[in-house]
Amino acid sequence: MKHTIYSIAASLLFFMNLSASCSSEDSPITSPRQAEVAAADTGAFAKGADVSWLTQLESEGQTFKNKNGETKELMTLLKEDCNVDAIRLRVWVNPTDGWNNIEDVLVKARRAAALGLRVMIDFHFSDTWADPGSQTTPAAWADYDLTKMKAAVADHVTNLLTRLKTYGITPEWVQIGNETRTGMLWPLGSIDNGINWAELNNAGYDAAKAVFPNTKVIIHLDGGDNLALYTRVFNYMQQNGGKYDIIGMSVYPEKGKASEYVDKCISNINSLYATYGKPVMICELGMDYEDAEECRDLIASLISKGKATGHLLGIFYWEPEAPAGYNDGYKKGCFDNGAPTVALDAYAE
Repeated sequence: MKHTIYSIAASLLFFMNLSASCSSEDSPITSPRQAEVAAADTGAFAKGADVSWLTQLESEGQTFKNKNGETKELMTLLKEDCNVDAIRLRVWVNPTDGWNNIEDVLVKARRAAALGLRVMIDFHFSDTWADPGSQTTPAAWADYDLTKMKAAVADHVTNLLTRLKTYGITPEWVQIGNETRTGMLWPLGSIDNGINWAELNNAGYDAAKAVFPNTKVIIHLDGGDNLALYTRVFNYMQQNGGKYDIIGMSVYPEKGKASEYVDKCISNINSLYATYGKPVMICELGMDYEDAEECRDLIASLISKGKATGHLLGIFYWEPEAPAGYNDGYKKGCFDNGAPTVALDAYAE
């Protein structure tokens, strides 16, 4: 009887917490709300944007306007004025200030879904930025061995994706790790630490497929112009049974180098498909907001030449809405004084 009482109490606590979590979706940062009625048009070449800073920017008073000076909610502006059809959102495990945690991601994903925008989820598997220079294990997972770490990865992926499913949102793509040229969840998941990274990757892959069998899973690297980075990683995955559906790239050319970068990137796409049989998604792209014309030409060329290969699935601009110098110096957005530059005009072509 005591066990039964405890079980009933635990069940009540679970549903109370679930209700509290759902009600937290109606916090002020969800404003303005849209009715969730639109269905995303999946399968086409993606013209996307990562806007993971959006709710934080809104909380700081940032507003956005189109080229006519009309104030608009950002995702609406990107869809209606910039031809964006997909949104990418990063996920951190336990960030100190809350931004990019599961609750915050749900707010943004629901807003994207309400507008009929396609969704990519980018799991960093860290409490903060995960990139080539830092793949820091979440503090709560720091002492885990491989078995526990695989379970933590799977649980984290399952948690968010199941929550999305309860809102009727199916992400078209899921990244297992962010810019993981040397692995993730260091040091355990380093590419130099045997088969561990492949097993951690597969834990995330299997968890994603268990919730959404048709969602495409991405392994994402930086340096889209550098074939050697990709050969090292995808040879490793091939040798160790790593599972993925799409090769993800970051593309950040220097000023004056966009045309050269495009040619190298397109060459890499063709080489990677020939070797591994997987299509490519440009998951991140950016140039200095002051180089908007060159950036527009970069995007237009990547779209034209990428489509011609038959192996490029789309492009996502990284944080286009970011004010110049945001977050300690980021200047590769493509908005100026809250309005889009000409960079995303290439999406109309």
